[in-house]
Amino acid sequence: MVSTLPSLSRSIPQNWPAQGPIDLAIHDLPHNAAIEWWYINSHFTTTDGRSLSLFASFFRKIIGYDDATQEPQYGHALTWALSDTDNHRYHAVSLGDRSGPKTVLEMMDGGEKILQDPWMERTLRKMLEAGKIPAPDRMFAGEAYAASDRLELNYDGSRFLKREDGSYLLELCDPEAKIACKLVLTPTKPPTRYGNNGAIEFNKLTTFYYFIPRLDASGYIEQNGSKHAIDTGIAWYDREFGSVYRDESDRENSVAGAAWTWMSIQLDSGSDLLVSMLIDKSNNKLIDKFTILVDPKGNSRQYEDFSLSPDNLWRSQQTFNDYPTHWVLQVPAANLELQIAACFDEQEFITLIAAPAFWEGCISMRGTIDGQSVVGRGYLERKGFNTIHSIDDFFTAVGREVQKSIHNLLPDIPSNEQVRFLIANGGNHELLNDIDTNRFARNIIEPIREISDRGGKSWRSYALMACCNAVGGDFRPYMHLLGMPELIHVGSLIVDDVQDRSTVRRGGKTCHLLYGEPLAINAGTACYFLSELLLPSANLSPDIRLQLYELFFKTFRAAHTGQAFDLAGLNSEMDAVVASGDSSKLERQVLTTCWLKTAVPAGTAARAGGLIGGGSKEQIEALGQYLEALGLAFQIIDDILNLRGFERNLKFRGEDIMQGKVTLPVVKAMSRLTHADRTWLWNTLQSQPKEPAIVSACIDTIARCGALEACSDRAREMVENAWQSLDPLLKDSQTKIMLRAFGFYLLERHY
Repeated sequence: MVSTLPSLSRSIPQNWPAQGPIDLAIHDLPHNAAIEWWYINSHFTTTDGRSLSLFASFFRKIIGYDDATQEPQYGHALTWALSDTDNHRYHAVSLGDRSGPKTVLEMMDGGEKILQDPWMERTLRKMLEAGKIPAPDRMFAGEAYAASDRLELNYDGSRFLKREDGSYLLELCDPEAKIACKLVLTPTKPPTRYGNNGAIEFNKLTTFYYFIPRLDASGYIEQNGSKHAIDTGIAWYDREFGSVYRDESDRENSVAGAAWTWMSIQLDSGSDLLVSMLIDKSNNKLIDKFTILVDPKGNSRQYEDFSLSPDNLWRSQQTFNDYPTHWVLQVPAANLELQIAACFDEQEFITLIAAPAFWEGCISMRGTIDGQSVVGRGYLERKGFNTIHSIDDFFTAVGREVQKSIHNLLPDIPSNEQVRFLIANGGNHELLNDIDTNRFARNIIEPIREISDRGGKSWRSYALMACCNAVGGDFRPYMHLLGMPELIHVGSLIVDDVQDRSTVRRGGKTCHLLYGEPLAINAGTACYFLSELLLPSANLSPDIRLQLYELFFKTFRAAHTGQAFDLAGLNSEMDAVVASGDSSKLERQVLTTCWLKTAVPAGTAARAGGLIGGGSKEQIEALGQYLEALGLAFQIIDDILNLRGFERNLKFRGEDIMQGKVTLPVVKAMSRLTHADRTWLWNTLQSQPKEPAIVSACIDTIARCGALEACSDRAREMVENAWQSLDPLLKDSQTKIMLRAFGFYLLERHY
């Protein structure tokens, strides 16, 4: 079925191509457009047999007007990536000019959501206000250049230009990675209009879009000083430019509100396809959809009646967004069916230009057209369908990876070999031959999994990953280690609940109520030793592994000391505090206990991540101190929420009061209450009240004197001071934004 979309609802801009063939001499040139871009992708084989693909997009956008001349002022950006399909490596480069921070701030001021989550947006704003941009985005070293009378773009040494013979020259360079290329692209087919005679309407922007579906590619790729000549290569060229709106109230001159799935497909039969589905994210409605089939002679037909169905999801281990990477394309009227798959999954492009990321990579396909078998290669771009919208979403996704790590180590139904590994690292003692695997699962694995499977915020595991990435490392090869901090934490929860006589943990009955105290204590302590089994499989140097072992043993010593202090309590100190009203020494003792129990494990995860990522001593220590501050803040906020109440009733409100615990809010209150109120509160706490009215009266007394606000202020001060020490030691990056936003999140959480 040939498309018959309705005509444009707006008048056609003066710079629009006329009917008939597109004049490349005019429309390849820069236009006076709200936004425009030049896009190229290419697949080639080098003379030494390497199979590579790349894409590049040169963007230009009006960001303002000169006060005197009213001439438009432009912002520029360049994104490109090289896909090594043989080795499954993806090298992405994102660059922008010095106007980038100001432009993004203006977008945010105009109501555009860049990173969705309010804590992350707050952190990003501070970075942008300082004139910085987060890595992996970088700023041009010089100025971007775009000629007005010819196609000649030069963005910080990367160039795209039209040569006199009608071919295109593409030069890309990344001096930091020592990667460069020089491609000559010669069209073998004429340009084709997209969709509705080339027009796309969205929000208050109209764009014109044409493409050249096949070009011959020659030239070379350079890596680490070695040039690799192209033996065979083909390319695809897209051009899109938008109309101009000058009304200041019309700040939606962008495609930020759109989501799309786009494919370019080049088949061995000589035919090419463009597949596009454009969605309005505000209402999830289809804006347009087209498949355009261009035959070997350059003749095109377009279809609206087609299906593009995903059948595989890949989850990024950096942003934790999900992307379909396998598809089935069916176009009934063209008698076409293609099975499409990513050449490799990990081709996610992280950038604020399409925050926080999009998927763009090389794909391969096979199928039939009119009963004839075809194979081919192409590119897939998937943008705007992010599955992570908040820090809560992010930690839920991290939690799934943590659960995967724990499940792989402690499966529901372990084999004899797995049990042998869990008991004796795979040892072959004859008495292990007849081990009862069901008995092991029932008495060791099941009690642990009962608590771990309920899921927590997994922020200690996140600290391990984030701190590795924050110092320039790549945690992806070590994802299986995410279960290590969580197992240690789960062990402490199980044992603490026995010692504290707690009845609720993570929204359910505590482990000892379900399995009895002896099994719970045994399973809890087993967690400490089972977690170690994740470490040997990591490809780490002996020196790093030794330092990690030392860190974790230090954690065990500190945590058990803190628990001992917590169990012993501070009741013996309270009589003097009640009498004097001076709680400063007692406050330090409470914070010491919290530091040992909660902060040291968090700091250990951070230092471990910094070690794995190759950070400097200064970075590793500052990360450790920041996460220790977050650990202390977490416990302080937990104590506050114990009195104010947790969302979703994850714990009983006032449980600490019912147990007569001396927490920081109680201690802070002692320096603010009258002697009579101090005496009443302490006497009531010692009685461990269970009546709701008495518990509420205690909470009201603590809250009324400002103790809860004072505790919150103390937590905020500790986190802020630790961040000020860490901030200058880390490169500005999206990971750094997450670490900072995580601090806000912990301080302002409600559960």
